[in-house]
Amino acid sequence: MLKEMIEYIAKSLVDNPDEVHVSEIEGEQTSVIELKVAKEDLGKVIGKQGRTARAMRTLLGAASTKARKRSVLEILE
Repeated sequence: MLKEMIEYIAKSLVDNPDEVHVSEIEGEQTSVIELKVAKEDLGKVIGKQGRTARAMRTLLGAASTKARKRSVLEILE
């Protein structure tokens, strides 16, 4: 559910939605969601002063609290 949400948001933001790859690494307490986009779309996902990335992390935090999990978003270059 969380992985799909991040994938949907990222694909809505970028110019190359086919280049969006999201993977989830589940641990006992925390799951790490890794987001990889095309190099030219990296700025769109991060946003000015990291605002877009911060907003995505806030949404992920709210959704993971509801799911009683802890999730971290990593944006890979």
